[in-house]
Amino acid sequence: MILCIDAGNTRLKWGLHDRSRWLAKGVVAHEGIATLALPAPVQRVVACNVAGNAVAGQIEALARSLAAPLEWFVSSAACCGVTNGYGRPEQLGADRWAALIGARGLHAGPALVVMAGTATTVDALGADGRFLGGLILPGLELMRRTLARNTASLPEARGRYQELPTNTDDAIESGALHATLGAIERMAKAACRSTSAGFRVLLSGGAAEALAPHLDLPLRRIDDLVLEGLSRVAISSS
Repeated sequence: MILCIDAGNTRLKWGLHDRSRWLAKGVVAHEGIATLALPAPVQRVVACNVAGNAVAGQIEALARSLAAPLEWFVSSAACCGVTNGYGRPEQLGADRWAALIGARGLHAGPALVVMAGTATTVDALGADGRFLGGLILPGLELMRRTLARNTASLPEARGRYQELPTNTDDAIESGALHATLGAIERMAKAACRSTSAGFRVLLSGGAAEALAPHLDLPLRRIDDLVLEGLSRVAISSS
């Protein structure tokens, strides 16, 4: 069994894979890592961590308690049919790299890989598997909180999306969504300049549900895209 761990900025996702399918998945707060209950013995742990050293230490302690070797997933120049287009491949976030690898395993054509979490990343993946480049912008919740924290009169809004908002809460909610949707749509145009055959937006992350209804692009929702990439890497190296 392979335990795949995606330690993000606000929580940890995990999945137990038997090299053919997922047996179980779950989500825990960072402080809940030590009490993670698994339904089967683990032979390997493959982890991606963008949450800092303290969380890394908790994952290492978990691996020791499971008596399973721990492999830290890091960005590289190429992996599992995906080529890293960064000038310095190691600078690409490991979570983005894992998501691109997961996307390539699930979709063979050109794609825009959108991870909508604490931050939103929008990464272009060519039909040949080359990562062409991408964007990082604040996630929807972070946009809302930043406005409330750094302005004197704007609230931490809980409005609804409207094309033409007529109250402040809706204006803030719609502004965050419009900004994110606009970034996705502009990147889609850039990614489709050479070819649009088979193009898809592959959308994952906690804010995917808020974005999906408003995207007028070929779309596929994929849960836990980072875990998909980690399982693909683990299986390919076993």
